[in-house]
Parts: sequence; structure tokens; C-alpha cells
Amino acid sequence: MKNKLHDDALAYHQSGRPGKLEVIPTKPYSNQYDLTLAYSPGVATPCLEIEKNPDDAFKYTMKGNLVAVISNGTAVLGLGDIGALAGKPVMEGKGLLFKIFADVDVFDIEIDEKDPKKFIEIVKAISPTFGGINLEDIKAPECFEIEEALKKQLSIPVMHDDQHGTAIISAAGLMNALELVGKKFEEIKIVVSGAGAAAVSIIKLYYQLGVKPENVWMYDSRGLLCTSRTDLNDIKRQFALDVEDVAFENAFENADVFLGVSMADMVSPEMLLKMAPNAIVFALANPIPEIDYNLAIATRNDIIMATGRSDFPNQINNVLGFPFIFRGALDVRATAINDVMKLAAAKALADLAKQEVPDVVKKAYNTENITYGRNYIIPKPFDPRLIETVAPAVAKAAIESGVAQNEITDWNAYTNTLRERMKHLKK
Repeated sequence: MKNKLHDDALAYHQSGRPGKLEVIPTKPYSNQYDLTLAYSPGVATPCLEIEKNPDDAFKYTMKGNLVAVISNGTAVLGLGDIGALAGKPVMEGKGLLFKIFADVDVFDIEIDEKDPKKFIEIVKAISPTFGGINLEDIKAPECFEIEEALKKQLSIPVMHDDQHGTAIISAAGLMNALELVGKKFEEIKIVVSGAGAAAVSIIKLYYQLGVKPENVWMYDSRGLLCTSRTDLNDIKRQFALDVEDVAFENAFENADVFLGVSMADMVSPEMLLKMAPNAIVFALANPIPEIDYNLAIATRNDIIMATGRSDFPNQINNVLGFPFIFRGALDVRATAINDVMKLAAAKALADLAKQEVPDVVKKAYNTENITYGRNYIIPKPFDPRLIETVAPAVAKAAIESGVAQNEITDWNAYTNTLRERMKHLKK
């Protein structure tokens, strides 16, 4: 028997105009002369200007505010390899989030191609259309090859959000969690369940914050990543410890942090009890975490717990990142999204969580109790301050790291334009 969510989801997607996105004209089209300007013969003029100066595409077309959300459907949510077409509702949904949270336009592109080299060539070939590319739901290890190649070959921002989005948001949460418990990145021991795209990017970003490689115990479905194993690919080998294999449950001894990006119910209460005082547990498997939130809290009253779910405190949600990261990158015409920009986004999110929460956010979540602490280490997705906090931080980092093609000198004016974008969307 189908549940209410199943029925409501199908009704939501098919009611009225099927799907979640549409294209709306931005210029007048009410008379013949309007159409003459929009198409032939008037359109030839901007075409020739762009031929002379390709940068004019940002002046005369939507390229500068247009992101491609691109997938081959090989790792869609928790559904696995369901194919490009079946993944289209997710890509449309990503487009909706880009628009409502940051006024970024999106074309979703579903490519029926699993060969990474062919996929790279297809994306490269269509890239002139876009100001940025958000890769989505592509399985590991192919996702690493695809993103790396496109970053090298294209001069627009490219980001595989399944990797870096989760990394950025979890890094922000971990910054605040460690501050609350008085621990330092350089000192903590981390146990990781999962060694896929998200886990790899999360730990690489944690390294940037000071975590020591020898303190990261990463597990895949076959056990600890260690140098004695002969089945590790090049990606996993980067995280291999020079130790004998240790059972997953034994790695929890005196661990400060557990990071789960794997599957449901991987962690028992007994494992949590082995962890160091004031343990931090990020159980991010969706929809069922590696350990149930209520069970974890009941097991230990000194832990800081985060999940990927909206019905528990401290949701690690990519929507806190990608709309605003691309917004900032697009606004300075960044040629890449680099580690400096990712860290700037994480630090901006961490700082925002420490500020007094406005009433509009409390109202959205039907609570008066949202204050910085163990149950609030990361901002809420419907916080209207996100765009004016994260986007400028990313834009500044792009300028400072030398990947911006446009300079912003009046940051107050820029912040005001971001606010105006959101007012327009809410009309």
C-alpha cells in the first residue's frame, strides 16, 4: 500500500504544468518590433558583437546567470544507478532550489552516457551555453575523473555538488561543534563510514582545516582503508593508514568524531560509548542515518549530533551551500570554484550560526528556541541572511585567490543587489 508522501509527490510533480521548471521571457514581446529585436533581423547585431568579443555573451545573453545541472543518473540520491531520464526530477528540483534561494537560472541536462571520457566531451561541447556547471548524482570513482577534467578544460566554475556541497556544510558544522567542546582540528580522531565521493571531498576539506591524515580512519564496505589492502583504487589509496586492519567497531575507541556518509544503521550504541567525551556524530546517510538520532541522544547526553534530515537538529543540507556559492562565483565571473572559495563558504556559514536568529526564521520553523549551541551549529535553510552572507564571502575569496574576472569594490551595494534579487522572487 502506497503512503501519503508517495501520492503527494506524484500529484505535486504532475499537477498543472508537469515538472517544476519553465522558461519565461525577460524582454518585451507585445508587438512586431519587439519580435524584430528579439529574433530576425535584430538578433544578428548581438551575434556579431559576440563573434568579435566572446565576453559580450555575458552582456547580451543569459549566460552569466545560467548554470547547467548535469547528471548521467548513475548515483541518484539513495536510489543508485536509475538512469539519466529517471534522475530528471532531481535535476529539476535542483534547478528550483537554485532559483528560489539565489535567483540563479538553470537548465537541467540529463546525459545518457556512462563512459566518463565521452561524458566529459559532451559537457565540454555544450559548455559555451553556461556561466557555471553543477555536476550532480554521478557515481564514484568516475565523478572524480569527470570533475577534474572539466575543471582543467573549462574557464567557468565546475562543481560536483555531491562531493563538495556536503564537504562545505559539514565543515561549517564541525568548526562550530569543535569550538563548543573545546577541541582542535589538529588533535581530533575521526572515524569515517563510507569512502565514496562525499567522504573523499569532506576529508580533503577537513585536511585544509588542520585535520591530520594519520587521525582519519576511513572504512569502505570491505573494511579499513590501510596499506596492506591490495584492492584500493588510486582515490582510496590516498587515505590508507599504515596499520593492520582494525574492525570498524574497534576504531571508535577514543574517537572524537564519527562521520557517516554510507548507509543506515551502521553504528550501534556500544560504538558510541567507546568514543571520547563530548563526541561529535555526523550521521548523514539519508533518509535513515547510520544511527538513529533519538537512539544516539539517549545513549550519550554529551554528544553533538547532526544528520541529513530536516526533522532533527543540525541538518547538514547542501542547499545551504550550492545556490550561494554559484551566486558569488557568477557575480565575479570566477573561472573556477577553488578550495579558498569553499573554505570561505564554510566559515561564513559557521559564523552565521553564531549570530542572533531573526524572528522570520523562528516563525518558519515554528519555534522560539534557535540559539547557537549543541542543537544549532549550522544555519537553517530558510534563513534569508544566507545569500548576503555566503555569496559575498565566496565572491571575495574568488577575487583574493585570483580566479575572478570581475571586481566588486562596493560590497554594501552588492549586498543590496542580493537582497533585491530575493525581494523580486518573493513578489
